[in-house]
Amino acid sequence: MYLTGRSTLATFDTYHQRSLKIIENQTNPTDITLSLPQFTFDRQSKTSVMKLEISQSFIYTPAAFLEYWQGHRRLTRKMIEAFPGKEFLSYSIGGMRPFAELVREFIRLALPGIVGVATGKWSSVSEVHNNRKAKISSKNEALEVWDEITDLIDKTWASIPSTRFEETDIAFDMYEGEIYGIIQYWIDNEIHHRGQGYVYLRSLGIDPPAFWDRS
Repeated sequence: MYLTGRSTLATFDTYHQRSLKIIENQTNPTDITLSLPQFTFDRQSKTSVMKLEISQSFIYTPAAFLEYWQGHRRLTRKMIEAFPGKEFLSYSIGGMRPFAELVREFIRLALPGIVGVATGKWSSVSEVHNNRKAKISSKNEALEVWDEITDLIDKTWASIPSTRFEETDIAFDMYEGEIYGIIQYWIDNEIHHRGQGYVYLRSLGIDPPAFWDRS
């Protein structure tokens, strides 16, 4: 945020008061970073320009983040249910992978992933690819494994300290980042590939689940 004014002190005082107001409204003020002001001079307007940043690195509460992830998982489960059994395993368009193969990928990430998030002990990439739970051979088996992972995420999440989500780790001994960013990637990956499922279902003449309904 940038503020300008001929009186730098007055500008800073106004911004400082606004900053305190923002901080007062936070449930966890320790998550907020308030930078030192930086001043530059705008030659055209002949005024001082002050830059002061307020940042909050993680805006979800752990409970809200869990619900966000599980909401998307509930929608993906509806997608699995919507497919006929044969088409779930084999139907594709334009050389894209069948939806069953995409679901296998979601399983490979989420199942060892939640364990890594909670314990810091990650499966290797080769172990992820060879996870036996991901070797689903039917729609019903996919739903069964999906529900097992959903329960595991719920049970494991309660043991994860809130500070863990902002720690940097190396997922699967390869992908480095903050924990919340790693989980967000898994969610984004699921959303992206779920879109392929929508195309498949519509091309089959099947109405897909509403994308906004995560109940």
